[in-house]
Amino acid sequence: MRSLTIEEKKFRFATPTENSGHKISNGILEAIGQTPIVKFNRYLDSKQVQLSVKLESANPGGSAKDRPAFQMIQQALAQGEITKDSTIVESSSGNMGIGLAQVCRYHGLKLICVVDPNAQKQNVKIIKALGARIEMVTEPLEGDFLAARMARVCQLLETIPGSFWPNQYANCQNPKAHELGTIREIDEALAGEIDYLFVATSSTGTAQGCRDYLRTHGRKTQVVAVDAQGSVLFGGKPGMRKIPGLGAGREPRLARNQNFDHLVRVTDIDCVVGCHRAAQCEAVLIGGSAGGVLESVRSMQYDLSGKSCVAILHDSGTRYLDTVFNEEWVSTSLGASAEEITQRINGPALSTERIPS
Repeated sequence: MRSLTIEEKKFRFATPTENSGHKISNGILEAIGQTPIVKFNRYLDSKQVQLSVKLESANPGGSAKDRPAFQMIQQALAQGEITKDSTIVESSSGNMGIGLAQVCRYHGLKLICVVDPNAQKQNVKIIKALGARIEMVTEPLEGDFLAARMARVCQLLETIPGSFWPNQYANCQNPKAHELGTIREIDEALAGEIDYLFVATSSTGTAQGCRDYLRTHGRKTQVVAVDAQGSVLFGGKPGMRKIPGLGAGREPRLARNQNFDHLVRVTDIDCVVGCHRAAQCEAVLIGGSAGGVLESVRSMQYDLSGKSCVAILHDSGTRYLDTVFNEEWVSTSLGASAEEITQRINGPALSTERIPS
């Protein structure tokens, strides 16, 4: 048998024996977690910052929300709060709905997902494709769509026998999922050498779970919570927001009295710029909140010289092709031209709103 050339060795596919370390999941739910961590060497202007990202889009449902969706339903099943006849009811801007639809379909449970017009259309289609029923609220309640969604959830719970509300906004299994999975995976991969962790906030489940794990394990990692301008979290003033999955129009129970080492607020335009810059510099399509997280890192980059930073990127840009990556939508909805976005992508980072902790 002839020896392989260098090129053949370089491009040869791995054999099953060589891949024996790869776990075979027993069902789709067992495939949740162990998402890739990738070094982003090109995104920042400064080369003095080590930036790694956790690509949560690699979860089977496409986002970080797969983790709490699985954890909440599994816990409720284990405690007998859910039976085969239960109807699950939840409010979601998209990703949690997909995660729950996947878990519920796997277990043969009925799901009603309450959404609003800001939900990505593709997300809603995915939820329906997985067998869930969609309830769309079309009018905000006192100016807030989340409040309208929650009111509809309460109506459904009152009228549907055997209904169950996971309540991602108050369920302690939400942060527990990230404590058990997301941050543990990051911490083990980097041997605890993490100076700064950047996390988008909405229910605040991801940020809480990560912070609690780091404190429990004696890490000195600084947790940077990334919120949206126009969000009421952490004492913010309510305002118009177009990017789903970042910030909140009313304070969730989980978010009450929560504090993190740093707080950065980003605009919708920051999120768009971050998404486009990640595609241009790193060849990765990321979702709206992830763009805001990356621009938060870039706005602080000269304070992070010599530091190891990790950014959790919650979902993929493939679900934002009609919005964040659509010039007409950005222009109409956010008032920014393609030229302005390009200038921001290629120009220096703008100072985001940093709030003292």
